[in-house]
Amino acid sequence: MGAPEGRGDKAAIHRTIEAVWRIESARIIATVARMVRDVGLAEELAQDALVSALEQWPGAGVPDNPAAWLTAVAKRRALDRLRHGQLAERKAPEIGRELDAQHEMAQADFAEAVDAALDDYIGDDLLRLVFTACHPVLSTDARVALTLRLMGGLATDEIARAFLVPEATVAQRIVRAKRTLLEARVPFEVPCRHDLEARLASVLEVLYLIFNEGYSATAGDDWMRPALCEEAMRLGRVVAELMPDASEVHGLVALMEIQASRTAARVGGSGEPVLLLEQNRARWDQMLIRRGLAGLARAEALGGAFGPYALQAAIAACHGRARTADDTDWPRIAALYDALAELSPSPIVELNRAVALSMAFGPAAGLEVVDALTGEPALQAYHLLPAVRGDLLLKLGRRDEARREFDRAASLTRNTRERTLLLARARACAASES
Repeated sequence: MGAPEGRGDKAAIHRTIEAVWRIESARIIATVARMVRDVGLAEELAQDALVSALEQWPGAGVPDNPAAWLTAVAKRRALDRLRHGQLAERKAPEIGRELDAQHEMAQADFAEAVDAALDDYIGDDLLRLVFTACHPVLSTDARVALTLRLMGGLATDEIARAFLVPEATVAQRIVRAKRTLLEARVPFEVPCRHDLEARLASVLEVLYLIFNEGYSATAGDDWMRPALCEEAMRLGRVVAELMPDASEVHGLVALMEIQASRTAARVGGSGEPVLLLEQNRARWDQMLIRRGLAGLARAEALGGAFGPYALQAAIAACHGRARTADDTDWPRIAALYDALAELSPSPIVELNRAVALSMAFGPAAGLEVVDALTGEPALQAYHLLPAVRGDLLLKLGRRDEARREFDRAASLTRNTRERTLLLARARACAASES
């Protein structure tokens, strides 16, 4: 343990615990799930470890390795359940067969023996967690919601924001998904290679939603959560190694890498958001851009029409290749959005297409598409709809209307940094009118 902290530091310790949990909870849950073969129970045991930290760390101090401490506590709780609980009775024959087959492990430490006995060919607990949560026994919505909860450490309200559905709906999906996995006795494993294709689409969707939560956090004080972006990219690369001939896997990895290349330029010195066209492109990570472009080329070399992720990667590549904002090939981006809208129609794709049209052919062209979206039920609480509309109105000189749109967008976002930016834009509109 580190040095004990005084009572005055209790709030700081709680913030530390929250930060560690946010980053490490997925790994802890995945490690425990491999032992108990039950993702719901694994999350419960991990939460028990979190409660222990909240009870002990304010008095004893933050450990030198907080994540290892939490993992160790959760694993001890899991081993207690395996030894003494009903779970042990159910799992003992399965684990025993593995241990008998590997006699040299018979005298090993119990925890190490369980870990080895439950191992599988991929050797990545987090990837096991993704594929288990994306099992076909669950609906697509349930797969994505459960994996975001377990893998991304997102609260139900954050997942609801990503889905544009009510929070209660997401909560029900998660509870039912855990119950379904348990009742169906779904194994905690990466599927056999011939079954990977069927479950790939939902896995890719989950990874991109996790990436997006890191790229533009839906709530909190930070504009970005880079650790989520990095985890999504890491897992995407593992999936790409598993399925080297699946073009959409390479398309998704390329998309994430090119977008992640802007991370350093997306945040100003005080943590404020910096919009794409105002970013210092010298701060873009050229290595990630090169990797992304190579991944896109690999997807193209596999032949066939681009899927939705490869199309989005092609759009991101247009930005990545432009040395300055003025060099951006907006007509090509607009054409790619046309193709994306035809392949995967959605209100958000239409909103992005409107931005591309405005940049390629003028703000009036974009505003026409945006205005058609104002009655879309799924976008009524989506802050980027009034934000985009405000920007287009401002470019058309309709400052009072733009101010109202920026104010409305600020009222809808739950991200502190984003709200500050939108309110500043609203004030600028008001100031220019006076």
